[in-house]
Amino acid sequence: MKLLVRVLITALIVMILPYFFKGIVVNHFTTALKVAIVLGLLNFLVKPIFVLFTLPITVFSLGLFLLVINGMMIMICDYFVDGFDVKNIGWAMLFSVVLSLSQSIVFKLTEAKK
Repeated sequence: MKLLVRVLITALIVMILPYFFKGIVVNHFTTALKVAIVLGLLNFLVKPIFVLFTLPITVFSLGLFLLVINGMMIMICDYFVDGFDVKNIGWAMLFSVVLSLSQSIVFKLTEAKK
């Protein structure tokens, strides 16, 4: 049940963010739901492999390269989900940062109410 709530919250945030960023397009709520699911799967399956292979660059950049990896996860999600369009890696990185911060805040607020 907790996973379903997190996916729905992520989908809502994904649906709201394009109103603030011109470089991101989400056509429908079902598209936002697909983005939330695909992004969750990518972060679980693909991101650890990217982090492992880019560990020297990540260490050298003091962890800032993780922003690029997060942006790449958004770009891969853009490739797999129709109706979700990200113009370039810069928009993807900005989207990933704001999405992560928004998720953190909303998840903390929902857990605090229990």
